Amino acid sequence: MVEWVLFILTALLTVVTAGAMVLSKNAVHAALWLVLNFFGVAILYLLLNAPFLAMIQITVYAGAIMVLFLFVIMLLGAEKGQEETNRIPWQTPVALVLGAGLLGIAGYALFGTDAITNAPQVGAATDIGAPTTIAQALFSTYLLPFEIA
Repeated sequence: MVEWVLFILTALLTVVTAGAMVLSKNAVHAALWLVLNFFGVAILYLLLNAPFLAMIQITVYAGAIMVLFLFVIMLLGAEKGQEETNRIPWQTPVALVLGAGLLGIAGYALFGTDAITNAPQVGAATDIGAPTTIAQALFSTYLLPFEIA
């Protein structure tokens, strides 16, 4: 029961920060909302018993990539941009229709089918994000792509 409450709170936090990031007018504020979103995703990884993926999420995305994003934003001075007019007037209605369609499909997938009752249990695969499992997959199944990368 506690896991469900934590999941719902973290999912709400992640969705709200993603929405705030998209709706933010200031580029620096949007980047900071994205950092909070990355932390929410890391907490979701922890709830899925994948601590290695959670720490990678924090160090790589919330750490290194966001520092790069903020550096570019500050370097280019994107927060001082002038007001632009809407150059593509049909873009907003098309985005609203596509967003409503996406919400409809997600609602059907969640509530229109019995996907929730047939879903695998979260605790069933406890070692999916463990470092040993990832290392075993990297050095056996995906050895050549790993060496190429």
